[in-house]
Amino acid sequence: MIKKRFRNALSSIKQEAVRTVQKMQGKQFVHFLHIGKTGGTAIKHAMGQNTADCDYVINLHSHRVKLRDVPKGEHVVFFLRDPISRFVSGFYSRQRQGQPRCFYRWSSEEKEAFEEFESPDQLAIAIASKNVEEKKRACFAMESIQHVRDSYWGWFESEAYFKSRLSDVFFIGFQESLLEDFGNLKTKLHLPESVELPQDNVLAHRNPAELNKKLSETAVENLKDWYQKDFDFIDLCKEVIPK
Repeated sequence: MIKKRFRNALSSIKQEAVRTVQKMQGKQFVHFLHIGKTGGTAIKHAMGQNTADCDYVINLHSHRVKLRDVPKGEHVVFFLRDPISRFVSGFYSRQRQGQPRCFYRWSSEEKEAFEEFESPDQLAIAIASKNVEEKKRACFAMESIQHVRDSYWGWFESEAYFKSRLSDVFFIGFQESLLEDFGNLKTKLHLPESVELPQDNVLAHRNPAELNKKLSETAVENLKDWYQKDFDFIDLCKEVIPK
């Protein structure tokens, strides 16, 4: 344990030393916040290649890193996605436990949720069920499944805090226009043409195309209510998005 703490401390010192040198060289820091199921895996795969000579120091973060973890005055990049589409993608991704690209075992709560609900449509319908017990189980599942439970606000805290950091927001993209938006981000970061999004479904961590992603009208209306705050965040971003 002591050796591990020593190695971690030494690693932090080295990283800070590198940052100091980069700042002295006039480098600017860009932090990519990885919001689950918004195309982040594909973006990180692309931006992890051939960017050593970039004008910016690009930090590709895990899901755990939030806006508050980024030092004030340093740039932030993130992508968003329609919350209902993100729900479907998140449901199926966790149902497969992240496979085939990776394997993240279910939590006990996720195991219970997937034993109860076999499809995103079934779950979305049940969150407004007139059957009290079914509704209770559905809400438990919604609050237990990774990605499904994760609100955009978990990364940005509150409207007041997000607005206080607007000067640090370098770029906001959308999964629905991923190819175009990533191209615009490349231009803004002066990345070489060789930096491209992966076409392989496994590398991009995309769900199989043959999955049934169709939702009933009832499911869609229920999800609109459930994710209203996330829709509000998207609207806020579209209002303030850097041009």
